[in-house]
Amino acid sequence: MGNLTAATAIIRRVSDTAEISARKPVAVSILFIVVAALGLLAAFALTLEKIHALTNPGEAASCDFSVVVQCGKNLSSWQGSLLGFPNPLIGMMAWPVVAATGAAMLAGARLANWYWRAFDIVATLGFLFTVWLYVESVFVLGTLCPWCMVTWIATITLTVVAKGYTIKNGVWGTRPWILATGAKILSWSPTIIFGILLIEAVIAQVRLDWINNL
Repeated sequence: MGNLTAATAIIRRVSDTAEISARKPVAVSILFIVVAALGLLAAFALTLEKIHALTNPGEAASCDFSVVVQCGKNLSSWQGSLLGFPNPLIGMMAWPVVAATGAAMLAGARLANWYWRAFDIVATLGFLFTVWLYVESVFVLGTLCPWCMVTWIATITLTVVAKGYTIKNGVWGTRPWILATGAKILSWSPTIIFGILLIEAVIAQVRLDWINNL
């Protein structure tokens, strides 16, 4: 009888493991890892450019392609160090957390709701920060920073997908209409992301004519 009970418990554990594995959000996990890699690459490149600018004053940055498409002006502005240190350092700290979250999801980890709420809120704050940086860059500095744009793309993608994923999975409530809203956001995320980026590109073109200044 004891052996039968033990065998039943093992079967249940295997069944539970299979269920968790089947529910792994593989696509979302991989996307988190990819956008984190892109964001970290951009943050690292901008950090190197900032160090180069400090150690070689007067030299142009390697990402300065024209008067409009450049990162030197952004890095040297007060907007580029809003908290008193270069903005890319924020990315150097934040993107590894996104990558670790994606890896944990891929491994089958079940993260607590408080974690997902914090993750979603921080991602949204990051999105608002990039919107502000975009406005400052286009309307005040008159530039488009190449590596900054990579960061914007990564942050926008992360925010939209994280928002849809958390709402769909009941992090912000379990009423059917809430879950359905999350599912719609997630399914429409490519269109939403593309739409945001297209609006930004059009506004920048009207304001800066960046295509003719590449």
